[in-house]
Amino acid sequence: MVRRGLRRGLRRGRGRRRGRSAGRSVNRYGVLIGLVAAERLAELAVARRNRAWALRNGGVEHGRRHYPLIAAAHAGLLGGALLEARRGRSPFIPALGWPMLAVALSSQALRWWCITSLGKRWNTRVIVVPGMPLVERGPYRRLRHPNYVAVVAEGAALPLVHTGWRTALLFTATNLCLLRTRIRVENEALGHAGTSSTATTAPPMCGSGGVGRGTAAAARSW
Repeated sequence: MVRRGLRRGLRRGRGRRRGRSAGRSVNRYGVLIGLVAAERLAELAVARRNRAWALRNGGVEHGRRHYPLIAAAHAGLLGGALLEARRGRSPFIPALGWPMLAVALSSQALRWWCITSLGKRWNTRVIVVPGMPLVERGPYRRLRHPNYVAVVAEGAALPLVHTGWRTALLFTATNLCLLRTRIRVENEALGHAGTSSTATTAPPMCGSGGVGRGTAAAARSW
């Protein structure tokens, strides 16, 4: 009887320690999601300022209909990843979580490299400013859509930091569908404007956008 009591006590103690550890992990993950959300708000502030500049310079916006869907998908990414972790369905597994965190942070670095390379031409919307030279610097020297690379990578990696594979799969599938529409709109905008134009572009909430070589709205943005 004494041995059974000791075993039960040990099991309960281990269970409590695991519970406290899991709770701390979820809280830290919540801080990470909060930081990403704050970064998105910073992007939107930059996008609003750049949109005003583009419109003052004769810019024409394209693809307004699909923009809210992209915004909703990216908001869902953050909310879904956190909800999945808080429900206890996705524990933190170091062998997976740490590499995915590195990928998520690298995607943020790439995204802001795109933003700084495009300057005022970067935006979360597809806006064509006629008569401006195409951007050939930064990641746009080698990739057509570097920002899209960042968004795709982050969309998979951020939920998987806390093993949120359901959110990762759902967002990736949704994002690929939206990307098809996005790139078609960008290509159409480029066709209307002519190859000498440049545009700002990117999905909302995901830090993207911009124009690089070969595009008005599609350029190497997201």
